[in-house]
Amino acid sequence: MTVEDPDSGTDAQGADPGEDPLALRLEGLILGAERRYTPFQAARSAGVSMELASRFWRAMGFADIGQAKALTEADVLALRRLAGLVEAGLLSEAMAVQVARSTGQTTARLAEWQIDSFLEGLTEPPEPGMTRTEVTYPIVELLLPELEEFLVYVWRRQLAASAGRVVQAADDEEMVDRRLAVGFADLVGFTRLTRRMEEEELGELVEAFETTAADLVAANGGRLIKTLGDEVLYAADDAGIAAEIALRLIETMAHDETMPELRVGMAFGTVTTRMGDVFGTTVNLASRLTSIAPKDAVLVDTAFAEELIRTQDAPSSEAEAAEEAAAAEKEGEEPPAYRFALQPMWQRPVRGLGVVEPWLLTRRDLG
Repeated sequence: MTVEDPDSGTDAQGADPGEDPLALRLEGLILGAERRYTPFQAARSAGVSMELASRFWRAMGFADIGQAKALTEADVLALRRLAGLVEAGLLSEAMAVQVARSTGQTTARLAEWQIDSFLEGLTEPPEPGMTRTEVTYPIVELLLPELEEFLVYVWRRQLAASAGRVVQAADDEEMVDRRLAVGFADLVGFTRLTRRMEEEELGELVEAFETTAADLVAANGGRLIKTLGDEVLYAADDAGIAAEIALRLIETMAHDETMPELRVGMAFGTVTTRMGDVFGTTVNLASRLTSIAPKDAVLVDTAFAEELIRTQDAPSSEAEAAEEAAAAEKEGEEPPAYRFALQPMWQRPVRGLGVVEPWLLTRRDLG
């Protein structure tokens, strides 16, 4: 017999009588602790104000739960750790909230993906007459420690890579406002596709696009910032790396008959980074260039073109490249091996950014 908590409307174990028993068992398995606290009790046990506890909770992406007894010892420990970082002066209160928000947003998407695309397939009833609920618990029990270890491993790897980039920054300002190459890759005619394709088919196309783009960006030394269904945003420290990624995206998608055409816009300049995202005029310009790029083509801004010329990844013109090749041949030397070609396009006004001169980026024929 359970004992009702008169303040929370739950039983002594924190369970709402209307909740699914399996859901509660899964929650206990995943969290590794039973429900014991109301939000007020958790805040008091962690030694933080209810206001700050609520800010942390909402920042992590969780709904207000009133005074239901739904929190565990792990929730108390998390509050205590965040508050401890603030008390020790390692983080400001605002920064601690940002840590909670960025972690919550990132892991929320990961959890949704794992349930929708991964766990759902594994928990198909293996035998007639069995229900999914009968196989879900043991599957989660087996997978949980392995997925947790893998998550921590990937996080540490990403943290090491990010820390390495920061310590190589020239000064403190560059740690936040850095010069980067930013690229948007956009599927052409995606809105029309949404009206013609079935939802499942459309989902498979988007997943294939995002997977292909993510793999190409990572393999060639870029960083995937975010995916927006029919569009991906990536960045690279080096304009040559960003250019290689853009052209490989175009080439790879062109060889896939199931994919629509792709267009890419890129810009180079100062970028503000916040919580894993990028902001600023450079990002806005890359987005605008994407919207005016021809199908299966890459447009870059003048600063991007100048950076490729400066690093000798592209000649300033084909006429100059021809002169250099003739001079090298005369001296019995090898001519510069430019990877890319740049063609100035028409000047045009771009909303909010004035008049810009895009450059068409292509691979240079080395034959």
